[in-house]
Amino acid sequence: MNTTISILQKNLASIQQQISDACQRSGRTPEDVQIIAVTKYADWSWVQDLSQLHNVFGENRPQQLAERQVLLPQIHWHLIGQLQRNKVRLTLHHAAMIHSVDSLRLLEAICAAAAAADQESTPPSILLQVNMSGEASKSGFAPAELPAIWPDVLRLCCGLRLCGLMTMAAESDTPESARPTFQGLRLLRDSLQNRDDTRDAGITLTELSMGMSGDFVPAVEEGATLVRIGSRLFEGLQTPH
Repeated sequence: MNTTISILQKNLASIQQQISDACQRSGRTPEDVQIIAVTKYADWSWVQDLSQLHNVFGENRPQQLAERQVLLPQIHWHLIGQLQRNKVRLTLHHAAMIHSVDSLRLLEAICAAAAAADQESTPPSILLQVNMSGEASKSGFAPAELPAIWPDVLRLCCGLRLCGLMTMAAESDTPESARPTFQGLRLLRDSLQNRDDTRDAGITLTELSMGMSGDFVPAVEEGATLVRIGSRLFEGLQTPH
């Protein structure tokens, strides 16, 4: 085993243990939580080595996701960064899930692209991005906006697999400060799931994508099913010269 794989294995095991501990505290099972390995800043050799240990990766940029998906087709690639409408078709060809659907216009573009695609293809899996922190620097639906436009969301999701919600907490040195953001997303999801029109549409909002390297523990305690981990996975690795 090379040194890089050894370090990655140690980091992955440490993260999995923290997830397991958080699940135990909150009455959940670790199998309910999936690590999305964020490879945006990772050297390609690290990504290749990690692919021997883990099979769900996340990329921020559609073009890089498409390029890397072709090189590692056995990996489930998720788009976790902002998606422009002119990159929708490319993304649908390469992403197993899109975490960052942040507007009705983008949702409409995904719906149209999916309808134009091969009828035999699997419907795209999507999450709606919610700006729970209210920061101007973050995109996403406003928490108060989403229930009001929910009928439009359901209409546009015909032919898509709407799986849940995603959010990002405000940056902070204190992981605990992110807890209200994560709790708020879970409560919003629960309220949307319990609506009659959601049930009538046959939609089950099972996924909550929330928590990153610095705050995934409170995210798991508050119900995260997808945690997006980048820097913690690659700690201790030196960029090749």
